[in-house]
Amino acid sequence: MLYKEIHIGELIKSKTEEMEVTIRHIAEVFRIPEHTVLETFGKKELPTGELLKWSKLLRYDFFRIYSQHLILYTPQYANPVRKKEKSQLMQFRKNIYSDELIEFVLELVRTGKKTKQEIIDDYRIPRTTLYKWIAKHQVTSDL
Repeated sequence: MLYKEIHIGELIKSKTEEMEVTIRHIAEVFRIPEHTVLETFGKKELPTGELLKWSKLLRYDFFRIYSQHLILYTPQYANPVRKKEKSQLMQFRKNIYSDELIEFVLELVRTGKKTKQEIIDDYRIPRTTLYKWIAKHQVTSDL
């Protein structure tokens, strides 16, 4: 899956087909007309409340797709020096790498599509983290 361009409607449609959930069932659960369900499949973006409903119905975390996008494509900025005030928002770990992401990166190394340095540069994965993944999963590459 490409995390750079996200079309959430297509992903929801794909998961719906995979789980064999009917449009009629979805319309009844959400209490909306069937044509509205079909319109949702064409939307590139959805409000978070609506996306949460879809995540619950299809038992799939669609928000993780956006988290993966942030991990792969957002540059890391230096933390500001002042840390006097605590944020009101929940604090998350700095980097969360899902199993899917680790497998994706290791597959790039295995197949030789990208060198280790390209992965470090393109996805901003720390060198030590990449090498720990490779050692843990015994990846062999010809590079």
